[in-house]
Amino acid sequence: MTLDRFDRFHGLLLLLVAGGLVLLLAVAESGGGRSAAGVDKAMEQALDYQARVAFVQKLYGPVEDLRRDGQLQQALLKLDELERRYPGEAHGYILRGEILGEMGVLAEAVASYVAALRLNGDYVDARSPLSRQTEIRQLVDDGLRILGGQARSHPENLSLAAAVKNVHYLQSRLAGGCE
Repeated sequence: MTLDRFDRFHGLLLLLVAGGLVLLLAVAESGGGRSAAGVDKAMEQALDYQARVAFVQKLYGPVEDLRRDGQLQQALLKLDELERRYPGEAHGYILRGEILGEMGVLAEAVASYVAALRLNGDYVDARSPLSRQTEIRQLVDDGLRILGGQARSHPENLSLAAAVKNVHYLQSRLAGGCE
């Protein structure tokens, strides 16, 4: 059987259509993989948050207990011990800021929160289980009122100026700003 030009053309056209279908199926499957990968990534992020919350609760539970009992100095000592073992852990700085705030040492509390947020921005993310937006907002309000007033009264005091700068940093992070 001989193939004339018409038959060859149809055969080539049939091969191109079949190849296009195979390519279309391959692209469609990889697109489905992308959405499945997105679901997997969201699931992985949720599991990471759960693991992080469990780790933080287990690690800093004794500090929280001391703080609840009003033993703030002992809680700070325990935090020092934990910071030596876990130097890059932001939650320790958050707890230190909360304790210092309770003790009335506002400038140091603000500095501690700033250190925590520079390590981990989850503490200002409303969707994070570790969010401390309310506490940080209250600290910013107090800082602007108290530290801002003191800085205006004593413009030569560089440590007060640095504390006000830290308050403004917290304020910008609450407003959605980043580093």
